Amino acid sequence: MEIVVREIQEIDYAGVLSLWNNEIGNRKLNAATMASDYERMSKNDDYRTFVAVLDNKAVGFITTVQVLAVGLPVGYLKINGLAVKGEYQGKGIGTKLLQYVETMAYEKELSYILLSSGVKRIKAHAFYEHNNYDKDSLL
Repeated sequence: MEIVVREIQEIDYAGVLSLWNNEIGNRKLNAATMASDYERMSKNDDYRTFVAVLDNKAVGFITTVQVLAVGLPVGYLKINGLAVKGEYQGKGIGTKLLQYVETMAYEKELSYILLSSGVKRIKAHAFYEHNNYDKDSLL
């Protein structure tokens, strides 16, 4: 199984939309909203989305934003969403996506990585903790 992680392309939108709606599901998105959002975000390098591709299909994604903050001269990276298609979960794809953005954050010398995950996503929390992310707060 050869997984390639790369920047999102327009051909990936439908696959990422399906992942967002079926795996994250905290709010349903439609194709027009997703295309519009990615069009706006593509104009600002602080917003990045990467896909895990298998056989030319997006089977996972991670979306991030680089954030500036007082007292952190280079800011930090916030993960806004990460999902892997159900039948591919547990195969290291989510970890590969995390490692990809961790390397990016390290190379940019960002202070830390922050992520948020809905309180009902118990499996996701276990995944993040397995990948050495601390649970700092619940909203």
